[in-house]
Amino acid sequence: MTTALAELAWPEIERRAGRGALLAVPLGSTEQHGPHLPLSTDTDIADALCNRLAQRRADVLVAPAVAYGSSGEHAGFAGTLSIGQDVTERLVVELVRSATDTFSQVVLVSAHGGNAGPVARAVARLRAESRDVLLYQPRWTGDPHAGRTETSLQLALRPGLVDGERAEPGNTAPLAELLPTLQAAGVRAVSANGILGNPIGASGAEGEELLERLLADLDQQVEAWWRACPG
Repeated sequence: MTTALAELAWPEIERRAGRGALLAVPLGSTEQHGPHLPLSTDTDIADALCNRLAQRRADVLVAPAVAYGSSGEHAGFAGTLSIGQDVTERLVVELVRSATDTFSQVVLVSAHGGNAGPVARAVARLRAESRDVLLYQPRWTGDPHAGRTETSLQLALRPGLVDGERAEPGNTAPLAELLPTLQAAGVRAVSANGILGNPIGASGAEGEELLERLLADLDQQVEAWWRACPG
């Protein structure tokens, strides 16, 4: 039984929503991830978590991934497409408003750090409108961008898109040390290759282990949220 919203006709969606299905929406980005990873990396991670959640839970349908977000900090690297903070916030607000015409509950899985501010503001606004929305933002220790962690995750998800021959260290200084310059002038000002960390040593096995930990955390949060919902 398919869990992809876009592959279903409306009567089946209406039937499942009427039986208590919730909608999971992957939020990602289209932005540079160093010379060795695809621009889809954040979107791939969010999409994978939503689809794996649907495999665990019979009450989940998965919306098409939102592949654009607030990525202005990556301007200057070819291919990065950003819609900015204001548009990202508005997009999430309108998307969830529309989704709650059908689904009583919506979970947003946002795997791009640059989306954190606008998505949080959107969720606050939606909750003020009494819309039942959960925000999950996967977190991990390790390299913050295009380093070992994200490379391992992509090796687990779409290894054919990882160019191991181009994997190289970037700026390995702590993020807190880089943040003032990064926020003022973008990633290019602190890393010529766009990497914050070191992807050398990444592995699909390591990525799969992290995905399972993130999935368990997401599932736990969704279950607690679902149980706390009235009715």
